[in-house]
Amino acid sequence: MKILIVSDTHRKDDNLKMVLEEVKPIDMFIHLGDAEGSEQFIPEWLNPECEVQMVRGNNDFFSDLDREREIRIGQYQVLLTHGHYYNVSLGTETIKREAVERKVDMVMFGHTHRPCYEVKDDLVVLNPGSLSFPRQEGRKPSYMIMELDESGHIHVDLHYVGSEW
Repeated sequence: MKILIVSDTHRKDDNLKMVLEEVKPIDMFIHLGDAEGSEQFIPEWLNPECEVQMVRGNNDFFSDLDREREIRIGQYQVLLTHGHYYNVSLGTETIKREAVERKVDMVMFGHTHRPCYEVKDDLVVLNPGSLSFPRQEGRKPSYMIMELDESGHIHVDLHYVGSEW
């Protein structure tokens, strides 16, 4: 299973479209908020059998998307959220605590525009960064590809737009 994880595209969709063309076909697409209206069009850009999971961000004012979602990816129970309700701009402590309280194995969030990938105490915490307005050192637009192997384990790779595979 191949999953594309993105966040904070802010309706600047050129990089998203380019990445989709490079990585297709995918089995699941996850957008962690701040699509700003593009959520209506994104399913049209995906291969037909692709599962779509999207949540609302702090800039998705008129969106009907859920604020959060819990989904299953293989053996993992996963919380999808934009992260702003958990003050992720100040650190990941609050969102990690929420994940533990909910008994999820993984939490995915956006909002900070900076990629993050941590595995500690059987909790996976990840943020793909932003495809449109990156804020980490070097300011390269980023996204993540998650693959689920035959034994049900995940493998996560951070990618930057314009970088070689």
